[in-house]
Amino acid sequence: MAENGHNGFPLSEGWTNLRFHSAVSERDEAPAAVSEAIGATLAALGDRVDVVFLFFTADHRDDAEAIVERVWLELDPQAVVGVCGEGVIGGDAEVERKPGLALLAASMPGVRLHTFHFRGDDWHDVLEDDDALRERAGIGPETRATVAFGDPFTTPINQVLTAFDRAAKGIPLVGGMASAARQPGGNVLVRNDTVLIDGMVGVSLSGELEVETVVSQGCRPVGRPFVVTRAHDNVIDQLGGKPALEALRETVNTLPEAERQRLSNGLFVGRAINEYREAWGRGDFLVRNVMGVDQEAGSLAVTDYVRVGQTVQFHVRDAATADEDLALLLEGQVKSDRPPAGGLLFSCNGRGQRMFEEKCHDVGAARKAMPKTPVAGFFAAGELGPVGGRNFIHGHTASFALFRPKKV
Repeated sequence: MAENGHNGFPLSEGWTNLRFHSAVSERDEAPAAVSEAIGATLAALGDRVDVVFLFFTADHRDDAEAIVERVWLELDPQAVVGVCGEGVIGGDAEVERKPGLALLAASMPGVRLHTFHFRGDDWHDVLEDDDALRERAGIGPETRATVAFGDPFTTPINQVLTAFDRAAKGIPLVGGMASAARQPGGNVLVRNDTVLIDGMVGVSLSGELEVETVVSQGCRPVGRPFVVTRAHDNVIDQLGGKPALEALRETVNTLPEAERQRLSNGLFVGRAINEYREAWGRGDFLVRNVMGVDQEAGSLAVTDYVRVGQTVQFHVRDAATADEDLALLLEGQVKSDRPPAGGLLFSCNGRGQRMFEEKCHDVGAARKAMPKTPVAGFFAAGELGPVGGRNFIHGHTASFALFRPKKV
């Protein structure tokens, strides 16, 4: 059992009193695992638990209803949202390839919580109706963030993100896609005391808190930026007036040998979110895979729609680059005189020990940067988080939601 305790700010310091607790259990049997997590949470937070973010592996999927019932009755929160994943994160541990259960519980006075569930057949009712989406998701003028978990087989995530950006402009949508199953019907989602198998669940948080997001895409730009001068759909035909493949070759030829070696891990293109900057760096690009090359046409196909006039730059990714990117993006937390009271971490299921030699890499980086901040989450099949003020789904990414009390 690994755990880390509550973090709060006394009212006398001028903050609302947010308190969090993270717990994780690696017990094989679900009843023992949930007992361990609930016991540790009650010891830390007492009988004031407002929200629980719940994560468990496929090993516990058959016991999902019993797990949820105990969390709902014994912790007695206002809201529970959860998801079944390939691995879970909590305390100081990342649990991969074995049974795991983790939760982040919080006492949040002054925060309004609204849980929701969009069924797999609900989307046509809300994706084109902003008012309906806001009402169903509980989004209003004081909403600070929405945390959501989706079943990838029954959630049209790109359309969902577009709808949220339009209906709830500027409000971060963070979370991840369930990763416990490779076929429809195998994932489990949780809303309050109910276990579900389709669509998307979530909770919108409004009122007396601040939510900061950190999205580490694990890449680093190389070469120089180019302007897209000819493109169609997801194909880049020309960059800077020359065939895209020629621009790529020129970029590769300018790289040191070590950088060229990183290209063996895959080639990526970053699209600048803000076209009006004079210079771009880490965090300014939405990174997408290059999925194909047409040697005859000299074009590149990417996993994104592109248009003429966009600024793009090639990117590289490997374990060292991902480690460096995460450390740099968490640097602000190290220097902050206001450490987050709690945090959620959604890591790609392609990270963890698939990417890094050491165990517990992402949560270790979080604990190093924020030693007093309880953190929990899961390994997702697609991570949700904003870049440049817009919400996206990512791959090979570590996405954080960090909660701070609002100054009063």
